[in-house]
Amino acid sequence: MAASGAHGIGSLPCGSTFCSMLSSLLIKLVLVSLCFAPCVFPASDRTRTVEFNVKPGGVVHTFSEKIGKYECVFTYASQGGTNEQWQMSVGLSDDDKLFSCSIWRPLGKSYLFFTEFKAEIKGAKVEYASAYSQAGVGGQNDVALKEEEYVVGDTTVTHKDGKFRAELSKLTIIARTRHDEL
Repeated sequence: MAASGAHGIGSLPCGSTFCSMLSSLLIKLVLVSLCFAPCVFPASDRTRTVEFNVKPGGVVHTFSEKIGKYECVFTYASQGGTNEQWQMSVGLSDDDKLFSCSIWRPLGKSYLFFTEFKAEIKGAKVEYASAYSQAGVGGQNDVALKEEEYVVGDTTVTHKDGKFRAELSKLTIIARTRHDEL
């Protein structure tokens, strides 16, 4: 399955409620499977969550984290306020076929205005991606960006010039590795 401009799964229309529910279920299943990985493997081998500061000032910054040969790279520029504490979680499924990357502000909605963003997956191909203007915390729900605000490529999720409304609080990506059985 290749990533498409529709941000959906396979040939399902991206705007359908069914696709949204299926995407949400897929993310939950993958994240649950990654959460149980530490029971079988040491946490440092399969999953990792790290904190970093998102810095305003209009300068382009990059933060990355990797597990084995797979890496998630978050590049952004933002304006307004002061540094915000964010987190990046990366995980590799038990069978090495899926790599996930989530980038988010744990406190929910960011008060910074993002002038650009790009998340790149190295070593794997994006199967699913979603971006949010608000991360669900404290009983609140995630608030998804409109699909016209960002574009999903084979290895990237990027803001769309002229359409992105400068609000970003969370990115979620699931990618298929190029793992071959011996």
